[in-house]
Amino acid sequence: MSRQSSSRHWAQMGENTFVFGTLLLFWIYRILGRWPFRFCLLPVVFVQWLCQPVLRASSLQYLSRLQQATGALGRDPDWRDSLRHAWLFAETMLDKLLAVSGRYREADVRIVGGEVVYQAALAGQGAVIVTAHLGCLELCRVLGERRPGFKLNVLVHTRHAVRFNQLLKRLNPNNELTLLQVTEIGPATALLLAEKLAAGECIAIAGDRIPVAGGRTVTVDFLGHPAPFPIGPYVLASLLKCPLYLLGCIHEGRGYAAHFECLAERIVLPRQDRESALQRYAAGYAAAVTALLQRSPYDWFNFFAFWDQAHDVRSN
Repeated sequence: MSRQSSSRHWAQMGENTFVFGTLLLFWIYRILGRWPFRFCLLPVVFVQWLCQPVLRASSLQYLSRLQQATGALGRDPDWRDSLRHAWLFAETMLDKLLAVSGRYREADVRIVGGEVVYQAALAGQGAVIVTAHLGCLELCRVLGERRPGFKLNVLVHTRHAVRFNQLLKRLNPNNELTLLQVTEIGPATALLLAEKLAAGECIAIAGDRIPVAGGRTVTVDFLGHPAPFPIGPYVLASLLKCPLYLLGCIHEGRGYAAHFECLAERIVLPRQDRESALQRYAAGYAAAVTALLQRSPYDWFNFFAFWDQAHDVRSN
C-alpha cells in the first residue's frame, strides 16, 4: 500500500452516507423489498469497490492478516473476498436503518451476555461499552425493546452527529440510541457522562478509531502486526469508575448475535505503570475483537489503512 494512501487519517476519508442517500435506500427497501433492493444495490457496490483502490487494498490487507493469524477464511483471500466484504457492508447499512426504525425482526437477534449489563443499569450503575466497527451495533437497541429502560449513548467524532440524530428520530421517535458529538472529553463532557452513568445509562465509544484531534494511542498486536489503538475508552472508564464492556454485533445465520463481554470490572491506571496498564487493556480488547472476527470474518468495516494510523497522527 502506498505511503500516500496510508498517510490519510480515517476522518479525512469523508462520509459517504448522507441523510438523503440513506433515506433513499431505506424507502427502496420499504417499497420493493429486500431482493429488489439487493438488485439495485449490486451495481452501486461494484462501482464503488472498483473506483476506490484504498477500499480494495485495505480490505484485502485485513482479510489476509486475519487468515494468516487465525485461519478464519480457510484459504488465502483474493479480489472476490474483498468484493464480498464491501457487499456485506452495504447490506449492513440497510440493517442499521431497519434497526433504528424498529423494523428489524427482534427474533433474528441473539443477545449474549446482555443481562448483566441490563441488571446493573436497573440498579443505577451504567457502564462504558467499547465497540468496534464490526457488524451492526445499532441492533443492540433490541435489548432496550426486550428490557425497557436500557439507554445507550454513542460518542462519535463526526460533525454529522446532529444530522444523524435527526434522522434516527425521524425514522423512530422512540429510538433509545443517541449520538453524542465529542471532539475531546473536557470537564463539562465528563460531568454530563457521569450524570448519565448515575442514571443507569451506558456510554459507548469506539475502540478501533484514532480520535480526530489530540488523541493518544498505544500500540499492541492485532492479527499478528503492531497496530495503534486509542486510549480513550480505558481513560474514560477509569475516570468514571465504572465497568468496561465490549459490545460486538456480528452476523449469525439469517440474523445477528450481539455479544457483551466484560473486559474489566474496574479500570485501574497506576501513575507509575500507566502506559503498561493501557497496553494490557488495549491488548485484551484487540484479542476479544479477534475472537469475534473469527466467527464472522467479513464483519469488520474499517476501509482504510488501519495498521498505518500511527503515521497519520504524527503527521497531523
